[in-house]
Amino acid sequence: MGKATENKLTVIGKSKKVYEFVIYTLSTEFKEVGGIYIFTKRYKNGDKYSHTFIYCGKTDDLSTRFDNHHKAACIKKNNANCICVMAVNTEKERTLIEKDILTGNDFTCNEVLNS
Repeated sequence: MGKATENKLTVIGKSKKVYEFVIYTLSTEFKEVGGIYIFTKRYKNGDKYSHTFIYCGKTDDLSTRFDNHHKAACIKKNNANCICVMAVNTEKERTLIEKDILTGNDFTCNEVLNS
């Protein structure tokens, strides 16, 4: 499989910065690249699609991160059907972006971060 749609998921962080994620099916195999990922439940909402945020995380290797994910049970229980990905090169950038997204949005399976 691969992309679920050509559309992108737009996420706004606490800082009001806008982040664009490519939307993939859960069975997608990724290259060895670092990034931010968001598990979502994508569903039809009238004539368009919407997403319920389930889990947001960061990794330095998208190709292996999800095999035994520590929140797999919660992600599955909440019916995730997409993984949305944004490539981010450095650990420092990934950490800043992840915190901005997590403190600005609600995710069912994430721990609550203090801003």
